[in-house]
Amino acid sequence: MDITHLKGQRILAVDLDGTLLRSDMLFESFWSATSRDWRVPVQAGLALSKGRAALKRSLSAKMNVDVTTLPYDAQVIDYIKAWRADGGAAILVTASDDNIARDIAAHLDIFDAVQGSDGTRNLKSAEKAAFLIEHFGKGGYAYMGDAEADLPVWENAQKAVTVNLKPPLRQKVDKLGVEVEHLDTAQTGLRDYLKAIRVHQWLKNLLVFLPMFAAHQLDMVTFAQSLLAFVIFSMVASSIYVLNDLLDLRSDRAHPRKRERPFAAGTIPIAHATYMIAGLMGTGLILSLFLGWYFVLVMLIYFVVTTAYSLWLKRKAIVDIGTLAGLYTIRIVAGAVATSIPLSMWLLAFSVFFFFSLATVKRQAELTDSAARGKLKASGRGYLVGDLPVLVMMAVASGYVSILVLALYIQSPFVSKLYGTPKVLGVICGVLLYWVSRVILLAHRGLMHDDPVVFAARDRNSQICALVIIGVAFGGAFL
Repeated sequence: MDITHLKGQRILAVDLDGTLLRSDMLFESFWSATSRDWRVPVQAGLALSKGRAALKRSLSAKMNVDVTTLPYDAQVIDYIKAWRADGGAAILVTASDDNIARDIAAHLDIFDAVQGSDGTRNLKSAEKAAFLIEHFGKGGYAYMGDAEADLPVWENAQKAVTVNLKPPLRQKVDKLGVEVEHLDTAQTGLRDYLKAIRVHQWLKNLLVFLPMFAAHQLDMVTFAQSLLAFVIFSMVASSIYVLNDLLDLRSDRAHPRKRERPFAAGTIPIAHATYMIAGLMGTGLILSLFLGWYFVLVMLIYFVVTTAYSLWLKRKAIVDIGTLAGLYTIRIVAGAVATSIPLSMWLLAFSVFFFFSLATVKRQAELTDSAARGKLKASGRGYLVGDLPVLVMMAVASGYVSILVLALYIQSPFVSKLYGTPKVLGVICGVLLYWVSRVILLAHRGLMHDDPVVFAARDRNSQICALVIIGVAFGGAFL
């Protein structure tokens, strides 16, 4: 795609990041490479010492981004097609690495030429303006962009086409003295950010209240400590969810439902993720200080384990399930540490087996979905569709063992001190036996959400089971 042959034509130069693409290829390539090799951040730092263009070239060689699933802006593509249909020529001119730019241009097949950063020259802002002036002269091109860095390019263009500019920057472009056309193709709202931090997943963090309820320690101080632990866990967990979404961009975009997640779909600028991770994590750890250093230690352990899971452990069969079970259980540990309530080995044993079962069901649901789509392997996981029978046996066995632990706990002397009529608690075992069996059956039929906890929150039968369990526990304690 040589540019020299386009002289004399009506030229539309198009930016890539944030304009044609609802994402940023520097971040895309960084997180893609990091998901494959945890050493990439260190290597990227060394490459950056040689300049941003060298960093981009280094990351482009390590990444594994599927350009066919990237979140392109359909209205921008339509604009380019209309420009060419009217006799003009379109070129992709981007600060992203030239190798990436050419792959994208080849996929879209709507450009007459393409030029990106070459490992030495970072084609951004004034450098991009100089490049276009060199080939087409001042005022010899129209330019479509989206950022303040594009002001020098617009200033020397015949026409400025903007994409989703904020009002202050739009006013600056209007004052440049060139023809201006503003396009509004996407609006990011609060709902997108709430979806990105997965507020619905905070349901899992209610487990921090379990030690308080299990010990019948229902005073206001204990409740306040548990509530603060819940808030902290929600913030730290959300920061990890954002990190996990960045590392899973490729696999999420290949998934029929996960591709609608904000970062995969490009509804939130991927650059915002860095601030979200730092803000949520930092605030959570600062608040942890109010619950003591032991609680801070628990949160640091949670952070380290979840990060290791995101980078590596989630691709290890069985290890990933055990890690997920541990991450559920650590919420209970956090609740006990926050309130200084001694943990019962019965509660820990029950939670480990019960959540191991739910984590296995999560993988079972993913594999069942993969099988339905004709795939032999779950994307980004260490399982094959042929492993489904084994996973079902694991889910059933660990789920039933957790109920057995609960049944033995009900017979222990400790329970008789907390409950007036402990025998009635046996009903809970029956309810859980039904619920665990039903969840596994629904997952086998492909009728369950990927996450069984979220599924339970939305499922009417599960809600009824929860109410029965709460009612029986209340009755056993106070009747």
